[in-house]
Amino acid sequence: MLMFRRQNLVVAAATAAVLLSVTVSCTQENSLAANPAGSPPATASTNQHTYQVKGVIKELKPDGKTVEIKHEEVPGYMPAMTMPFEAKDPKELKGLQAGDAVSFRMTVTDTDGWIDQITKPNTPKPAELPSRANFRIAREVEPLKEGDLLPEYHFTNELGQVVSTSQFKGQALAFTFFFTRCPYPTFCPLMSVNFKEVQTKLLALPDGPKNWHLFSISFDPENDSPATLKSYAARYDYNPEHWSFLTGELIDITAIGEQVGETFWHDGAGISHNLRTVVVDAQGRVQKIIRENKWTSDELVAEMVKAAAVKP
Repeated sequence: MLMFRRQNLVVAAATAAVLLSVTVSCTQENSLAANPAGSPPATASTNQHTYQVKGVIKELKPDGKTVEIKHEEVPGYMPAMTMPFEAKDPKELKGLQAGDAVSFRMTVTDTDGWIDQITKPNTPKPAELPSRANFRIAREVEPLKEGDLLPEYHFTNELGQVVSTSQFKGQALAFTFFFTRCPYPTFCPLMSVNFKEVQTKLLALPDGPKNWHLFSISFDPENDSPATLKSYAARYDYNPEHWSFLTGELIDITAIGEQVGETFWHDGAGISHNLRTVVVDAQGRVQKIIRENKWTSDELVAEMVKAAAVKP
């Protein structure tokens, strides 16, 4: 009887081992099927939302994956405007050209955005809004190039204080442009996220420079009051000693923007714009003009350290 019980225990243990082996094997196979070559599963995007959008292609960018589209309002997300989108599959852009009416699916997460399911519907393209030239309010200015002195500009910060670019001479400056109503994660929010990272990294640098400041300049002064800017700035844990959110007269904001290649214009209820980020050294000279949104916080930190070391 004792031997019989021992045999049963041995059989049960062996069966359990086989079942465990099968379970582990199936789990591994499912993981490998979802992640070829045994790569770890990708981290799921957070707060992913999709929208069906219509618009007209304005330009296909040379990189083969970016298309600038003048799109209609996306209800509950953003107003009509013109902006570049990255296609999830660049092959979907094949055969398209400027002037084509398209419909597409736009997907956004907390930190990223892309489009896919791009088609050409058999419907008339949306009516064109007035040209951006009809909305230009600026004095004539000369373009700035690297090495030029930054002219003096006056703004109002998120605390309601008047500030001048000249009062920061002796400090390294970096400034970029945005507006608080812009929701698309790879546009204005990305500029603020990157500036937050730059602030954190510069403050944490051992023996790092102390003479530096960041400007986020809104080109929507009608809506971005100092109180609105302060509320927006709080989302990014800004340090007012090193980072200011600025508004001011539209004529001045347009002028400094045009000097560095930043353009913006009203598209109905929205604002269409490109992106520029500028580094000014401690002498007040333009050190770097960065186009679009492909730069990293590490790259800007390196530029700021270099700019701060210049003798006033």
